[in-house]
Amino acid sequence: MIRLDLKREPYWLDLGHGVRVHVRPCTTALVMAAQAAVARSIDPTADGSAVGERTAALVKALAKSAIDGWEGVGDEKGEPARLTPEGVDALMDLWPIAESFERQYLGPALLLDAEKNA
Repeated sequence: MIRLDLKREPYWLDLGHGVRVHVRPCTTALVMAAQAAVARSIDPTADGSAVGERTAALVKALAKSAIDGWEGVGDEKGEPARLTPEGVDALMDLWPIAESFERQYLGPALLLDAEKNA
């Protein structure tokens, strides 16, 4: 049985290290748009190491589409950083942050996908 209990309104995720991001709900359209962006940016003939690159690119594409606010992110001077696509990319380059985002944001949707196959 599939439970329809995914979030429908924007919400905050605590990513650790004092960082919080405000995100749009994880919808089919958002995930498919991120997957399409990744497909356009990664060489399909690349070797096996490309799997990690595709995963990282998907997390970044999702983050850029989903995050509409953040707290605890500073610029090089220690001032609160303005939210930009480049800033989200830089944030997702930090492994503990990217892993937390993937687990909390995409994880519930992946569990739902796994449930339908059980």
